[in-house]
Amino acid sequence: MNTVNTLNDNRDMKRGRTSRRLAAVLAALGIVVAGQAAAPPADAAARRQPLDGLWQADGYGTVVSIGQGRLTTHDTTAISCLPGVLSAEQTAATRDSASFTARAGGRRIIVQTRGSGRARLRYPGSVGAIGLRRLPRLPGACSTPTSGDPVRVFDVFWTTFAENYPFFATKGVDWRAVRDRYRPKVSSNTGDEELFAVLRDILKELGDAHTALLAGGRQFARPLRPGTRQLDGIPAFLAFNARVQKFIETNATHQPLKQWGRGVIGYADLPGGLGYLRLGAFDGYADGGFEPNAAELDRALDEIFTASRTSGPDRLRGLILDVRINLGGYDALGLRLASRLTGRPYLAYAKQARNSPGDPSGFTRPQPVPVRPASAPVYTGPVAMLTSSLTISAGETFTQAMTGRTPRPERIGENTQGAFSDFLWRKLPNGWSFALPNERFLTRDGTSFDVTGIPPHLSVPGVLSDEELAGDHDAAFAKALSYLAAHLVYDRHNRAQQQQILTDRFSDMGWHTPQLLAAMPTRTTSSSTRSARSTCRTTPAATSPCSATPPTAAPRSPAMAPPWRWSVRTCWPANWPRPGASTIRLSSATRRGCART
Repeated sequence: MNTVNTLNDNRDMKRGRTSRRLAAVLAALGIVVAGQAAAPPADAAARRQPLDGLWQADGYGTVVSIGQGRLTTHDTTAISCLPGVLSAEQTAATRDSASFTARAGGRRIIVQTRGSGRARLRYPGSVGAIGLRRLPRLPGACSTPTSGDPVRVFDVFWTTFAENYPFFATKGVDWRAVRDRYRPKVSSNTGDEELFAVLRDILKELGDAHTALLAGGRQFARPLRPGTRQLDGIPAFLAFNARVQKFIETNATHQPLKQWGRGVIGYADLPGGLGYLRLGAFDGYADGGFEPNAAELDRALDEIFTASRTSGPDRLRGLILDVRINLGGYDALGLRLASRLTGRPYLAYAKQARNSPGDPSGFTRPQPVPVRPASAPVYTGPVAMLTSSLTISAGETFTQAMTGRTPRPERIGENTQGAFSDFLWRKLPNGWSFALPNERFLTRDGTSFDVTGIPPHLSVPGVLSDEELAGDHDAAFAKALSYLAAHLVYDRHNRAQQQQILTDRFSDMGWHTPQLLAAMPTRTTSSSTRSARSTCRTTPAATSPCSATPPTAAPRSPAMAPPWRWSVRTCWPANWPRPGASTIRLSSATRRGCART
C-alpha cells in the first residue's frame, strides 16, 4: 500500500456485526440511524412476501424487520430497544430469499427462509450466517422512547457488553467491578466530553482491537493489545506499511515486489525456487464491496500461482507467506487464498456467537467453515508463514484457516493480535455509535485463540520493531528462508545428511536435532507408517511432530466442545516428503494424541 487512497475508499468493514473492513471505524460517522419500521398499509397483506415481518437473531441482540422492500433493525438489551445502525433497500427477491443493499456503504445482505418460522441472514464476504426466528411483534421496550440522559447512556453501553461480550473471563475482567468503578463518575449533569472520556477509558481498560466509540467529531477506535505498535488511523497504517515494504525490498527480497490491488498484494520470486507473497489486508484492493475485491484477489493469484509455478520442473519449492502487517477485511478472501494453497478440503475453523445474555458460556451452535481446493492451479508445497501482533482480524482468521493445511505451515514471528470476531455495531440513546466483538472462532478441538492470538512455532522477538527497521536484517524472513532451505536439499534416504542439515539450519532457532529427526521417516514403505504411529505415541506432546495446541492458547471449556468430529485425520509433519497416492491413516487412539494443529 503506497498511497492513502489504497484503503481510504473502501469503507464498510463488518459494520453492524458484519464487516471488518479496514476503515469502518473512521467512516462509521456516516452510519444511518434506521427509524422504526413504518406500519404497512391495510391492503399490503396481499403483497406480503414470505420474509416480510419481524425476526429475532440468534445472538447479536438484534431484531430484523422486513417489509415494503426495506430491511431495518432494532438493537435490544434487557433495559433498552433502539433503532439499529442498519437500513437497507431490497434489490432482488425470489420465493424464498431476498437481497438488500445497505444505504450506508453499499453492503449487501441476503436473507433466506429455512422452513416454518426460520430464516438466516448472511453478508457476502463474511463467513457463516445469522439464524433468525419469526417474532409476532416487537419487544415492548421498542415502543417506549429511551432517554438520552448520560446515566441511561452509560447503562445501555455497559449492559450491551454484559450481554454480548464473550471474553471477560479470558481477559480476567470483572465487568460488575468496572461498572461500580465508573458509573459514579456519570450523572444527569455530565457533559458530552466527560461522558465520552468515561466510555473511552472503559474501552482502553478492556484493550480489545474490535471495540470502538464514535461520537460526532470524537472517536476512539481499535485499542490494540498492550505491547503492540499503536497505529492511529489509516494514514498511520499506510505510512508504516510503506516503510515496512521498503525495508523488505531492500533487506529481504532484494528486489521490488510485483503489486496488485493498489499495492496491498505483493509477490516476488526468490532464488532457489522459492516465492514470497505479502498481503497487507484482505480488503482495499478495489472499490465496490466484496465482489470487486474478490475479483482483484483472483487476478493476482492467477498470475502468481501459474501452472509453471505449481507443477513441473520449475514449480515453487517453498513459499514465504507474510501477513505480519495485515489489518483484516473480508474473512471470505482469506479462505479464497487458502483454497489456492491446498489440494484437499479441510476444516478452517468453526464460528459461533454469544447468545445467552445472562450466561457468558452460552453460544450458538458452531458453524464449521471449510477450505476447499480451488479449480485453478494450487500450490501444495511447504509454507513458512510470518505473523506478528499486527496480524489482526481477517488476517488472523486466515492464519487459523491455514493451521489445518497439509503440510502444516511453519508459523514464524510473534502471536497474532487475538481479535477474530466481526464488529457488532450498536447505537446509544444519545445517538452515538459503538462496537464490540460477540463471536469466537474455534479449532476442531474447540480451542479459541481470541485474546491470546495464534502463537508461532518459531518465535522471533521484536518483529518489525523500530530497531529492526533501522538495521539491515529481517530476522523472521531469514528464519523462513532457513526453514524452507531444508526442504530444498533434504534426501529422505540419507540420515547423516538430515542430521547435518538440521544442525546447520535449525540449531540457532531453538529446535533440537533429535526431535526433528524423530519426525522424519527413514522409508516410505509400510514400516514408515508403523514408525510414524510409534513417534506420535511415544513423543511428548510438546515436541511431537503432530503436537497439541501450544500452551499459550486459551484453555478449552466444556461449552466449547464441538458437535462435529473428524472421522479420520492424517498426521503428516510439514518437513516430511509429500506422500504419493496413499497417506498415513491413524487409529482413533493414535489420532487423539497426534491429530492436532
